Amino acid sequence: MIGAIAGAITSRDLPLGWVGNIVGGLIGAWLGQALLGSWGPQLAEIAILPAVVGAVILVLLISLLTRGLAD
Repeated sequence: MIGAIAGAITSRDLPLGWVGNIVGGLIGAWLGQALLGSWGPQLAEIAILPAVVGAVILVLLISLLTRGLAD
């Protein structure tokens, strides 16, 4: 779900479509929570705001890197 939110916010998809968004969301959520801490509303012990921020940053970075490789 976090990956879908990140993809919608950035209006970019990761390679492999929805599978890439799920993996990117999981990794981004983990990174966001590890770097930004656990604050804000939580769902199943996952802080939503840091998870979304981490996933958005990861989706942007990966999409910029893959776009650069495709050019």
